[in-house]
Amino acid sequence: MLSRRVTTARHLPQALGAHAHAHAHAHLHTHPRPRPIPSPRLPFPQTQTRHLSQSDIEDPGQNGGYLNPPREKRQFRDPYADWWDKQERRNYGEPLHEDNDLLSIMSPEEYTHTSPARGFFQLGCFVAAVGALAVVVRLFYEDKPSAPRVFPGGLEEELGGPRAVRARKPGEGQW
Repeated sequence: MLSRRVTTARHLPQALGAHAHAHAHAHLHTHPRPRPIPSPRLPFPQTQTRHLSQSDIEDPGQNGGYLNPPREKRQFRDPYADWWDKQERRNYGEPLHEDNDLLSIMSPEEYTHTSPARGFFQLGCFVAAVGALAVVVRLFYEDKPSAPRVFPGGLEEELGGPRAVRARKPGEGQW
């Protein structure tokens, strides 16, 4: 529907008609004030500007006037204190934060035993150790068996006998 409004939109003088347009110009010429600089006309109507409603002024958090306690994760509270609810580490009647599902004991734990820089350093050390092990194995490991197998009379009978089509031996040229 907006596309129809944009394509059928007319400029203000066209919408008011010739009489209103002439009256508007006559009214502008009678005042001694300087004429304002005309702004460029847009091919589409201007967007609406949002104004604060009375409910936004009265309740900026849009939570019914609920006063949130400080944002504190229960994991960091003293586990040995005398709490009414020992598992959740909260007292009876204590107000809940509106993000209680993120701040409670049952939410994922925040790991604070190492910093991100130290964690990336440890990850880099692991990758370097695995790479060094791969290089050492590549240098000392040979790709051939330790003791080649020898068959009596070769495998001529097992491979089809003396009249069988032979496979190309290394160095015999191309097919």
